[in-house]
Amino acid sequence: MKSFIDHLNQWDTEFFLYINGKHNALFDIIMYWASDKWFWVPFYALLLFFLIKIYKKASVYVLLAIGITITLCDRIASGLIKNTVLRLRPSHRPSLIPLIHLGKAGPGGPYGFVSSHSANAFGLLTFLFLLLPSKYKGLKIILLIWALLVSYSRIYNGVHYPFDVLGGAVVGIVSGCCIGLLFQTVFKNNKSFKS
Repeated sequence: MKSFIDHLNQWDTEFFLYINGKHNALFDIIMYWASDKWFWVPFYALLLFFLIKIYKKASVYVLLAIGITITLCDRIASGLIKNTVLRLRPSHRPSLIPLIHLGKAGPGGPYGFVSSHSANAFGLLTFLFLLLPSKYKGLKIILLIWALLVSYSRIYNGVHYPFDVLGGAVVGIVSGCCIGLLFQTVFKNNKSFKS
């Protein structure tokens, strides 16, 4: 009888193959760029502009906190979990290689649990979700769509299982919450961060 972990791995693989198998020429291009960190530089620059506009001189503290959040997410995902769990990416599993549609960015490093792209995206999303006043609901929705697109692209491109992405999202959400709540505690009396 299969163990619970075996069932989870089977479901994860089947779901991965389903998502990865639904590809076409247009989405191949979109998902390639969605996974590329340099593609998002204009988006980050626009986000930086908005944060400076909203928080003015106090934005330096916001940017420092974002830097800490992303570093924490990346170190936990890549430095700790990937090197401890050692779960091969689908793009490095010999039995799956003939079945997957691999994006033109290539197979990535050997290990995939958890997704650093997903961790970093959800870390930034969560921190800003906690920080930004409620009147910036539109920006929060844009950030959520961005985080979901980046995460989904990792499965589409053949380099992560759904659980890799989900695990990365959990790492990002927890890290973003920790830094966000710490930030709110430190700056609770600062008028710049009042809703």
